[in-house]
Amino acid sequence: VERRSPKPDVEGSSPSGRGFYKRKSKMAQMLDEIRTYLRGVKQEWGKVTWPEPPVIFSETLFVLVIIISFTVAILVIDLIYKTLFGLI
Repeated sequence: VERRSPKPDVEGSSPSGRGFYKRKSKMAQMLDEIRTYLRGVKQEWGKVTWPEPPVIFSETLFVLVIIISFTVAILVIDLIYKTLFGLI
């Protein structure tokens, strides 16, 4: 006969005691939270409005032009400083 304390916070020495169920319920709670989070992500993902392909193309082209322009500008400045320091 297994004897248990009348206090609900006291765990018994049996491995199938309250501690086992607490861990199981924590795991179930964590899985429920993950499912809720993923449902929310799916719901928000459906609200996203994606740009049209021509908009994507033009903005990508704009970014590439800016990157190339800055690269050339830095190259020119670097060559100017290299030449000036070479004269010293």
